[in-house]
Amino acid sequence: QVQLVESGGGLVQAGGSLRLSCAASGSIFPINTMGWYRQAPGKQRELVAAITRGGSTSYADSVKGRFTISRDNARNTVYLQMDSLKPEDTAVYYCNADILARRRDYWGQGTQVTVST
Repeated sequence: QVQLVESGGGLVQAGGSLRLSCAASGSIFPINTMGWYRQAPGKQRELVAAITRGGSTSYADSVKGRFTISRDNARNTVYLQMDSLKPEDTAVYYCNADILARRRDYWGQGTQVTVST
């Protein structure tokens, strides 16, 4: 059973930084694209950033230049460095991992990020 465990969320003041980590375990197949999504109260879940196994990245316009996604394929871990945080970044952040060999993706349990003014 594939499991994703996130860590690194918390409370930070506007302008501060946080680093999220997500470790995947239990997969005998390579993990393809990994990504971070977020969901704020009353809003739909949205893609924040994604990274392919080869290292190609994509970002939501709202976080470009402030967030950086990276991954360690040997550790099946993806990171999200969040700088210059804004109150509107407040949300539950979810890790996602796509395993093409299983024709499905997996989700973590979510980690809360709260940015105060």
